Parts: sequence; structure tokens; C-alpha cells
Amino acid sequence: MGPPLHMNTGDGELSYAKNSLLQETGIRNVVPILKHSIKGLANYGVFKDCTTVADLGCSSCTNTLLVVSNIIDIVHEVCQENNREVPQFQVCLNDLFGNDFNTIFKSLLDFYANLKKNKGEAFGPCFVSAVQGSFYGRLFPNKSLHLVHCATSNQWLSQMPQGLENNGSNMHIAKTSPPNVYQAYGKQFLTDFTKFLRMRSEEVVHGFNNP
Repeated sequence: MGPPLHMNTGDGELSYAKNSLLQETGIRNVVPILKHSIKGLANYGVFKDCTTVADLGCSSCTNTLLVVSNIIDIVHEVCQENNREVPQFQVCLNDLFGNDFNTIFKSLLDFYANLKKNKGEAFGPCFVSAVQGSFYGRLFPNKSLHLVHCATSNQWLSQMPQGLENNGSNMHIAKTSPPNVYQAYGKQFLTDFTKFLRMRSEEVVHGFNNP
């Protein structure tokens, strides 16, 4: 098995940071869904002293902190609507070991400054950390997460499906792929996603949601 794949690092012209507009558009488009999920969580009294959020498959560009900002904004809004004190935030950013977390960390000073500017000096604190590893395995202690976010990463399989020998010169599913190739990818996805949900079911607290 080869080394884990990851997005192009840094902030050069070929980096993921400069070529992730499609993902940014998707993140912005699903804000209403995220808001609906978080408002549902509020009914369980989840947002207390400290809310722990995990972003799985966070990658390494401005989209990473955009997701975090969206979640914090919505929790802040929900708490104000319900006359509740805004909790502290523990944000855990997860991706594979080759991910360029340094690029994210370099952006944290501006991120924290914007939080204070937009929410006031009394807001917070917010703690951001990195958790390396595959989300197809355990990443966090039992019952430690209040909100799990995974935007555009679940389509990445844990491994190449078995039985693709007759897929010709195709490197993935294509119009010319035979039926067994479709079935092999579907089977691998089912295996991976079932494992993903099983791992998260052990890590989330009561009343969790996984937008």
C-alpha cells in the first residue's frame, strides 16, 4: 500500500488553497442545513460550558476555518435566540498525516482576531487543535464530541475496491466500466461508511448530530 494521498500543500498556484472554489461554494450552500441541524441540537441542551466540534477531512485552506466560522456563528445565533450563554469552543481539525496543518495554523491569528471583532471581546475562548488520522478509525475518546462535521471527504474510500481487473484503462468508474466495477465501489463505500458511523457513534455525546 502506498503513502496516504493529500491535497497539494502551501499556498502556491497549484495548491489546494488556490484551487478549492468548488468546495467553498458547497460549504456556503449547505449553511441552511447546518443551521437546521444545530438548532435541533439546541433542543437537547448540548451547548453548555464547552462545545467540542470535530471537522473531519478538514484539508488545508481557507475553507477549513470557513466551516469553523459558520458553526460558531450559528451556535452563537441559536444561544442568543434562546437566551443562553454562548459556550466555549474546542475545535478539532482532522485529516490524514500528510495534511498541511501548518498552513491552517498560520491563519489562526487572523481567525481569532476576527472572532473578537465580530463577536466582541467577551466572546470565547475558542481552542483549535489538529487530530491526525483516518476517520475510518477511532479519533476521539468515548462521548467527547457534541458536533461532527464532514463536508466533502466521505467519498474518499479507505482503499481501492477489490475486483477491478476488468476495468480496462480506467482509473475510476467510467461509462465503459462493467457492472461488477460499480458493484465493487458500492460495496467498498458501504463498508467504509458503516465503519465511519460506528466510530462516530462511540465518540459523540447524547444528542449528537452529524451534518
